[in-house]
Amino acid sequence: MKISKKDALLWFEFFSMLPEDEELMVKQQEIVYATFAQIEAAVEHRINKLMSEIKGLKTLENRTYFVGDESKFSNGCRSCLLGTGLSAIRKTNKCNLRCKFCYNYGELDDIPPVGEGMWEIGGTRFYEKDIDLLLSIYPKPSGVSYVYLEPFMEIEEYYPVIRKFNKANVHQHLYTNGLLATEESLKALGEAGLDEIRFNLAASGCSDKVIENIGIAKKYIKSVGIESPMSPEFFESFLNKKQAILDAKPDFINLAELHLNENNIGNYFGENMYISRHGYISPVWSRELSLKLMKIADEEKWDLAVHDCSNYTKFARGLNLGSKEGKWFGASNYGCEFSRIPYEVFLPILRDDSFEFLCEEELPDGYKPGEMFF
Repeated sequence: MKISKKDALLWFEFFSMLPEDEELMVKQQEIVYATFAQIEAAVEHRINKLMSEIKGLKTLENRTYFVGDESKFSNGCRSCLLGTGLSAIRKTNKCNLRCKFCYNYGELDDIPPVGEGMWEIGGTRFYEKDIDLLLSIYPKPSGVSYVYLEPFMEIEEYYPVIRKFNKANVHQHLYTNGLLATEESLKALGEAGLDEIRFNLAASGCSDKVIENIGIAKKYIKSVGIESPMSPEFFESFLNKKQAILDAKPDFINLAELHLNENNIGNYFGENMYISRHGYISPVWSRELSLKLMKIADEEKWDLAVHDCSNYTKFARGLNLGSKEGKWFGASNYGCEFSRIPYEVFLPILRDDSFEFLCEEELPDGYKPGEMFF
């Protein structure tokens, strides 16, 4: 059904007042899904228009979009989208910043430790000495990533593990906000065999110190990039520091569509939201701003690759991983990160007169307010 925006708003105001444990009737679920489809179709229409304006837009086997030099496209992203996925290696449970977009927002002081001298790989705890055993039993992954939370809180712990995976010829990349990095530690990472480092510039508001560290990292690490969730604040701060950032000569920029979970969604309450394929919930402006920046990069011929790491990309990633793991046809780990749909976060977009549905129809009999009965 092509529910109207007015009817969708009436129903979602009702759904947002229901007790958390109250289940919706089947017809009410149809109303919810019809509303999500209408919002997503309108968002997709806007996205397609923005994409059509980027003359040099390219795809990576139709799994994601980018502009610029394909040779500089992150090999970590290739592993994620084309290889055997991206195995996360976890060690550090602390961070030096408190970012409102962080998936662990509000609980950063309560993140459980992995364990003294231990590493979490595939949900299992390993000592450094166990990695040789792991590599001798499991097929070698095409890539691994060091995440969770800020590695430079204890970066010296990482060097020997990086050496082991480097010896096994496994591509490795590491995420950081970059504020605690030094020339000494960046050099040590390069010498240990780290293939790729990604700086989250949004975390520091495009700090001059982090931009300087990008340039330093280029001296020691093969591939150096920027990966940040896209927001209006990051978009503005990036453009203000654009020349300094480009002068640091990063190889790639991954513009991540910001998706929200129960920890951080409150920081964005009141923004226009949509839900992608009943999975990730994101502010509408996030991917739109990514594409606007990509258009600038394409027109100005920046000497790097700029990647649209969108919800579509994450969807493709989940399918690729499921296929490589030998799961059943269509299996994926992509899904909604909320135990209950937060109906109230969709009220702003339904109340926004400037956001229009593409096509509207009257609700069928039995679906109008006051017509549904148990």
